[in-house]
Amino acid sequence: MAFELDKHIASLLANRDSKAINLLYENYSNSLFGVIKSIIDNDKIAEDALQETFIKVWKNAEKFDSNKAKLYTWLHRIAKNTAIDKVRSFKNKQQKEVQKEQFVVDNISSYRINQDTIDLRQHIERLDPKYKIVLEALYFEGMTQQDASDELNIPLGTIKSRLKIALRELKKIYEV
Repeated sequence: MAFELDKHIASLLANRDSKAINLLYENYSNSLFGVIKSIIDNDKIAEDALQETFIKVWKNAEKFDSNKAKLYTWLHRIAKNTAIDKVRSFKNKQQKEVQKEQFVVDNISSYRINQDTIDLRQHIERLDPKYKIVLEALYFEGMTQQDASDELNIPLGTIKSRLKIALRELKKIYEV
């Protein structure tokens, strides 16, 4: 019975018949939601991933080949990959937000700035090259800390340490 249903749904999908999505949802949404929930703990995000799964199924219907996999296996793989993508996307977003919070520079009020030392690039040139390259990547080239780490082939922790030391050295220059 299940084999016949799968065959029927696959046929509807191949013909781009919208009934296929209804049948897929009725017969597989609970199972696929369980797959997604095993990866994503948040119900709202898991529901979004389920919806994205059905969208991907519809958009990629022509890629299903019953000779290579059963319908449920194909659906399971799409659901699992969608859930993993959601988790990665969420982690990347969180990481970027954390980097923004850690990327705060001390505000130097104008009354504390020595007007003779206002040329930032000139003072950066006086820094050790390992600090200078990090500051240039982050401030003048607009890279994130992670981008700088990847581009310069320097561990992220080292980038953060060098940034902190460089800013401390610049702050000494700018203090009266």
